[in-house]
Amino acid sequence: MIFIGGMSSKQEKLDFGQSILCSVCSRFGTLEVFMEYTYLSLFFIPVMKWNRRYYVRSTCCGSLYSISEEIGERIRRGEHITLSERDLQPLRQGQASFVPRCPRCGYELEGDFRFCPNCGGPLK
Repeated sequence: MIFIGGMSSKQEKLDFGQSILCSVCSRFGTLEVFMEYTYLSLFFIPVMKWNRRYYVRSTCCGSLYSISEEIGERIRRGEHITLSERDLQPLRQGQASFVPRCPRCGYELEGDFRFCPNCGGPLK
């Protein structure tokens, strides 16, 4: 009998987005939540997950934070959560980028636009 299995790690983006004014770069951005875990697969099918950790990344400067497993699980289950500064434990401070962004939604602009292609807001 041939046995095909193994262990691996994976990162999964959760369905969460919270608009913020970043305390690191003072720009508007969004907080995105990721779950990282280790899993066992048998015949290429994941059968067991463990060692779940939850991370938050800001889209404005790329700062990385960790959050508690309890809050991460609530977000994973789809509960409406609002993260505050006290929920975020800093892991890595991001760099302020000089890419032009929409002042309304934070969308990265790649051309000379008069209106944001994402939200339609006027650009200065």
